[in-house]
Order: sequence, then C-alpha cells, then structure tokens
Amino acid sequence: MSEMPEKRLELVRGLGAWASGAIVVGTMIGTGIFLKPAEMAREGRYVSVVFAAWIVGAILSLFGALSFAELGAAIPEAGGEYAYLRRAFGPAAGFLFGWMHSIVGRPSSLSSIAAGLMRFLSFLIPVVAAPVFTLHIAIPGLTTWIKPYDFVFTWAQPLAVLWIVGMTAINYLGVRLGGVVQIFLTAIKITSVVIVIAVAFFSPTVAQTTPDPMWPSAINGGVLSAFLAALAAALWAYDGWEDLNLVGSEVENPQKNFPRALVGGVALVALIYFLFSAACLKVLPFSAVAASPHIASDVVQQVAGPIAAAWITVAMVISALGSMNSSVLSGARPAYAMARDGIFFKIAAGVHPQYRTPARALIFQCALASLMALTGTFEELTNLFIFAGWIFYGLAVVALFRLRHTEPNMPRPYRCWGYPVVPGLFVAGALALTFNIWLERPGRSTIGLLLILAGLPFYRYWSRKLKANARAESRT
Repeated sequence: MSEMPEKRLELVRGLGAWASGAIVVGTMIGTGIFLKPAEMAREGRYVSVVFAAWIVGAILSLFGALSFAELGAAIPEAGGEYAYLRRAFGPAAGFLFGWMHSIVGRPSSLSSIAAGLMRFLSFLIPVVAAPVFTLHIAIPGLTTWIKPYDFVFTWAQPLAVLWIVGMTAINYLGVRLGGVVQIFLTAIKITSVVIVIAVAFFSPTVAQTTPDPMWPSAINGGVLSAFLAALAAALWAYDGWEDLNLVGSEVENPQKNFPRALVGGVALVALIYFLFSAACLKVLPFSAVAASPHIASDVVQQVAGPIAAAWITVAMVISALGSMNSSVLSGARPAYAMARDGIFFKIAAGVHPQYRTPARALIFQCALASLMALTGTFEELTNLFIFAGWIFYGLAVVALFRLRHTEPNMPRPYRCWGYPVVPGLFVAGALALTFNIWLERPGRSTIGLLLILAGLPFYRYWSRKLKANARAESRT
C-alpha cells in the first residue's frame, strides 16, 4: 500500500517559454564553443574547412531542430526519442535509444561537460591539470587496430565528479528550480560569449608574419576526411538542441514552445558561434588557435591582459555550469520513463513525492557520469557521445517519416518545414557523420556500439517479465 501514492505521481509541466528556450540555448552554449575551435583547427587544417564545418553543422542542427519540433509538439512525452521510436517502430527500438542514452550517451555528455569545466579551471589554477599518475594501456595482438593508450589521471577527474554531484542535487530539488537556475546561467554565458566577440572585433588587427592557411590546394579524400572530423567537433558545440524533447512532459504549451525554442535557439546559437570563431581568428594566428587548450581565455589575454582573461574564464566556468545543469535536468528522463514502463532497472523508477522529480533516475545518471568523468578526457568523451547520440538522432527523424505514413491523422500542431527534403538531408548527414567517426576512431566507437547492443539481452528479460506479469494479472 505504501507504493500506491508514488505510482500515481506524475511529472509537472513547470517549464515555460523562457525556461524552454534557456534549455536549448543553455545546453548548446556550454564548453564546446570555448574548447572545440582549437580541435576544429587541428582537424580541419584550413580556415575555409573550419568555417564550412561551422556552417554545415548549423544547417544540420537546424534541420534536426525542425524535425524534432514536429515530434515534440505531436508527442510531448518524457524521454524524447524513446517515446518517438517506441511509437514508430515498437518497444524494442524505443528501449535501445533509452538504453544508449542512459548508459552511454548522457553519462558521456555530462562527464565531458565536467571535464571541459575543469579545463577552464586549469587556466586559473594550473595544478588542476597536473598528472597524478599515468597508465600505459595496450591490447596484445590488436595494437595495429586499437592504438596503445596512455591514461593520465589528474586532479581534474575527481573535481569533475564533485561538480556533477552538485548539479544533480539542484535538479533533485525540483524542475522549476532547475529551470530558474538555467535561465540565470544562460544569461551569464551569452554575455560572456558576446564580451569575447566584442573584445576581439574592436581590437586592432595584428599583422601576421605568415598568412593563415585559407584554402586547400585540391579537394580530395584527405580534405573530406578533415572536414568530417572538424564537423564532428562542431556538432558537439551545437549539440543540445534536442534536450528539450527529453523533458516533453514538463513543457508548458508544448504545441507553441517546442518550435519556438528549438528553431529560434539553434538560429541564435549558430550566429554566435560563427562570430566567435571569426573573432578568434582575427586575434590569433590559425596555428595558435589550433594549439590553444582554452581559446577564449587566450584571445582575451592577447587583447586585454591576464586579469581580463581570468574574469572571462570565471564566466566560462559559469557557462559550463549552465550546460551541465540543463544536461542533468533533461538527461534522467529516459531512464525514468523506461523504468516506469518496466523495461529498465527499478532503481531509476519513481517520482519524488515532495519535489516531483525523477529522483532515483537522477542519482543513477550521476553515478554513471561520475565513473566516466574519472576515466576519460574532454575530447575522448565528446567523440564517444557524438558517435552514439547521432545514430539515434537520425533514427528519430526516420521515425518522423514512418509516423507520417502510419498515423497520417495524428494531431500535428507543427509540421516540419521542407518535408521530406529537410529531414531526409538530416538523416543522410547523421549517417555520414557516424560512419566517419567509426573509421577515424574504431576502438572507442566499437566499444560504444557494443555497449548499445548489450542492452538487447536486458530488454528480452524485462519484456518477458512484463508479459508474465500481464498473464498473471489476467488470471486473477
């Protein structure tokens, strides 16, 4: 009898228009824009390739947002892709997304944000990045396919865990509190990015001894590979536009707020990112951008000195906290939704009777993200997330096509602009991106794929248990 009240509890629609928009913008503008431009320069090798990656990344993200806006407005349920894939292709497809998201995707995303936050702090406190010990890891017989790896443990890893625990505690106490915190942190992070852009553009241009590499001499396979690698980095910076769909059952007036927040948020962030990248290249040579571990701090230090750089780094720490907050807020919902449906670990089930949050799912997510934060660096964790996440972004948009065919009369308050071309291009882009990441990083990508497929035996067990319970209830 004591469990009955909890079963009747539901999540509340406590996220209004501003909070919804802040989740989209706040998750996208986090650590990526302050760290990924350097990786994009290293991978892209040419200024034109880097800007092409920013532009194509913005287009792909906008196409994805347009597609997800239709899905979110039509099916405003907790779990996002879990609900869409389940409805379009059946329970097994929805489960595989929820499993990937809960076991691989969101923990790696959350831990990478925490790792990026520690990268910012290392600019202010260098000892944070000091190595504690190093392990050389090599798999006998597989070194030609999976390269030997040096695992470096620094003080940043355990400190990242503390931040993850702290942001989880905030979201444990209520979705409205998480939404208010998100609006506040998003305002600070947008201000910090605008300051960096303004400082760079209003500073005098410094003459360079060697010109930046603008254009490749020929378009070939190497340039295409460089572009796709830079695009993968750009898409991490853009990632977050889909997070609003994960909290679909908590968005007020979803028919209007989904398309406004998703499309408007992606367009605003794309403009900011393009200006930010141009600002960095105005102040620093291309080679310096590629070598910088904290590009925004270096840009401000070059123009305004170390004190100004320290203040902007503090703002970047706050920016990372905003991204982490929205990631925690939205990330636990698929695990909660699956546990509620009886196809996930019971530890993630239930809504807190006082705070009305998926409290146990938040704790479950926190534990996995903390483990990943202890075992990886920023770049490694982001690449694992992009590979796993974009497989299901593409599948979710395929679900849009199927639902248009199987449920043509479903109420759709918003219909994807440019259908079927826009969602079709998004699916093609997602396929090309994930395949290239697997070719470039087969070891870590294969591990991620195996972790996803490892969910199938669990699904078989849980679905059989559900059927057995249903048969037992029908006999009584």
